[in-house]
Amino acid sequence: MRTADLAVYLVTDPRMGLGRGLVETVRLALEAGVRTVQLRDKEASTRKLLDDASALLALCREHGATFLVNDRVDVAMAAGAGGVHLGQDDMPADAARRLLGEDAVIGVSVRTGEEARRAAEDGADYMAANLVYPTATKTDLPDPLGPEGIRELRSACDLPLVAIGGIDAGNAAEMIGAGADGLAVVSAIMAAEDPAASSARLLDAARKALAGRDS
Repeated sequence: MRTADLAVYLVTDPRMGLGRGLVETVRLALEAGVRTVQLRDKEASTRKLLDDASALLALCREHGATFLVNDRVDVAMAAGAGGVHLGQDDMPADAARRLLGEDAVIGVSVRTGEEARRAAEDGADYMAANLVYPTATKTDLPDPLGPEGIRELRSACDLPLVAIGGIDAGNAAEMIGAGADGLAVVSAIMAAEDPAASSARLLDAARKALAGRDS
């Protein structure tokens, strides 16, 4: 997967949106330049997930963006999504690859160097440092990793790495300086009064930090 597409990576949350609705919020983010979207809804029925996946996939195709489904390989297959994002308790990446094919994008959430190396061995395309800072959208994990956790994961393997959990434009440079290749965000876009403006600020911060790190 191109690391450029991971600069700002939107993870959806149906509880947010300030009345705009899921599709409209994602549309605004895509128009601002976001190029990876993950449908994440732990409570939706399979039918609702499939309906939302179909709508978001159409939007992502219009904007040349990658569309992924969280956890549910079956929904990704049925919708024709670009791939899946998997947790440590989900289907292993190598098994998902056999089902979804060589062209699918497969990401894995990791917290330790061992998990990062296993994700690479299983053929994942990228990994997500889960969770960097405390956030209301993820309450089932132990202590946040912080920048030091990003550095540990970066040293464990060379898969593209995104940071998730409490990420915003203000800490973008710190995350990328520690070794992240992109910023995975939920509330910074989903709950923003102006998702397009928030997406643009995040993209600007991420791109400047990446350019400074690589220069």
